[in-house]
Amino acid sequence: MMKRRQFLIKAPMGVLAVASADRVSAQVAPTGVTPAGAPPVFGNAPAFGPEVSTGTFLEAEKLMQVQLSEAERRMASESWRSLMAGMLERRTGPRKTTLESTDVPATQWNPVLPGIKITSAKDQFVRSQFDGAPLPVSDREIAFAPVSQLSRWIQRRQLSSERLTHIYLDRIARFNPTLRCVITVTAEHAMAQAQQADREIAAGKYRGPLHGIPYGVKDLLDTAGIATTYGAEPFRHRIPAKDSAVVQRLNQAGAVLIAKLSLGALALNDVWFGGQTMNPWLPEEGASGSSAGPGSATAAGLVAFSIGSETGGSIVSPSMRCGVTGLRPTYGRVPRTGAMTLCWSLDKLGPMTRSVEDAMLVLQAISGPDAGDLASVPATLAFDASAPVRGLKVGYFPNWMNEEPANEIDRAALKAIKDLGMIPTPVTLPDWSYDALNVILFAEGAAAFEELTIDHRVDQLKAQVPDAWPNVFRSARFLSAVDFVQADRMRRKVAVEMARIFGEVDLLLVPSLRDEMLVISNNTGHPSLTLRTGSVSVSEARSDWAPDPAHPLPTFSPPRRVPYGVTLIGRLFDEGTIARVGVALERHVGVAGEHPPGF
Repeated sequence: MMKRRQFLIKAPMGVLAVASADRVSAQVAPTGVTPAGAPPVFGNAPAFGPEVSTGTFLEAEKLMQVQLSEAERRMASESWRSLMAGMLERRTGPRKTTLESTDVPATQWNPVLPGIKITSAKDQFVRSQFDGAPLPVSDREIAFAPVSQLSRWIQRRQLSSERLTHIYLDRIARFNPTLRCVITVTAEHAMAQAQQADREIAAGKYRGPLHGIPYGVKDLLDTAGIATTYGAEPFRHRIPAKDSAVVQRLNQAGAVLIAKLSLGALALNDVWFGGQTMNPWLPEEGASGSSAGPGSATAAGLVAFSIGSETGGSIVSPSMRCGVTGLRPTYGRVPRTGAMTLCWSLDKLGPMTRSVEDAMLVLQAISGPDAGDLASVPATLAFDASAPVRGLKVGYFPNWMNEEPANEIDRAALKAIKDLGMIPTPVTLPDWSYDALNVILFAEGAAAFEELTIDHRVDQLKAQVPDAWPNVFRSARFLSAVDFVQADRMRRKVAVEMARIFGEVDLLLVPSLRDEMLVISNNTGHPSLTLRTGSVSVSEARSDWAPDPAHPLPTFSPPRRVPYGVTLIGRLFDEGTIARVGVALERHVGVAGEHPPGF
């Protein structure tokens, strides 16, 4: 495609409008000659792309929800091919420009707004005291023990990493056919790591609380020489050469990688190329997603802990469904180097565990910047499992607590906050159209998987319903770039409101699946902690997918008992406070020790 200046040089008659502050004059240049100092102008490029008409714009107006006059449509249609269409050359050619997965956007979201002070607590990590609990006789009891106890038994050599790894491998073999939560079992790799851990510990080289602990990662984290499939058909034979930053750090901590865990294809919901991942508490329903495998495997005692990811709710939702603890760190705390990108400015990696303290033990190991992730930053981590919570101001939204999806468990948690000596404090948010922020999610996701969509490999995914990625990525092509910029401006506006709220309170307690807060806090980058605080009864299976009358969900009579929990939202980079409150709530309600029957 010719540049504008080239076009002007080759034009038969170069009639150029030269504007100045007080006059406009027409100059006629000889053919092939551009007058000295003539600037390039918009709208004089050669016509490019297919013909468009006023009818094309009339139909497009319905998608954009704007309205042009007939004269405006005529001008737009007559000028489109020379004014706008050429800007698509990067993708349509002739000079196509390939964008690699490592080519990140030039603009970068920084959750810390100017003038916002981050708590400058020093790095401090105080574990709970070992209660001296003896090693259980039952393998099942060992499997469900929290990392905080498993690590003490391993450190004292009452339990070997090799034995613990065998326990989890046996459980995966027994229960994965029902749950479909594991994509790849890394048995040989795991046994080699476990035996190395046992040798090191025997020699007095104890690396810390994750040493010898078997775990699984959501299968969007690269593992050297081990398939990393994104749960999606086009990538099921993808084998990376290098470990992701998080896996490298867990290796350094001496942890034992035992499984690559399922995720909804390309990080949406709970359906992958191997089927649907199921909830151990209610095997007739999906585990929710997209961190379906980490939620299901952790709840069923198939791993000691797991790593999930979240862009818009993918740690919170399966943690709720499967009754585990999910910690979504502040955006930028945990590096995403070597992880599948869905949205550059929204993706976060975090632990999914069976206790709050476990989540912090894992977070401590994986925090910190990495050169491969420009959004990752250094940040202190202050946590004391026994620190008091009395006097902390816990914000809540009164109207949210009295309407769906909140229920008695949410209201009981608010009461527990008061019983524990904290101060429930009403807060408010403006009644804005927060879903408008999802323009960012859909546009970034469609950009990340542009090639997969254009060449129709996305059509290979198992889920092809209207609310699945294939249709969303195709439809996102018709979102306005102007609306994307406006959503980005609104994002900062919302972040200012959250900063105002956190100037009034120390943390927030919210219904976990309140849509506004899932959208808000993922866009602002605030950390969240989801933990089980009770149980509810359900008479119908729950689903991440839009209702489909052709495929009704299973119903239950009598209703079935399933876990339920709440979510704490913290100040930026203040995971320590929400974890401290989480530990206090966990002890107060006393349900963390319950496990799904049959597993």
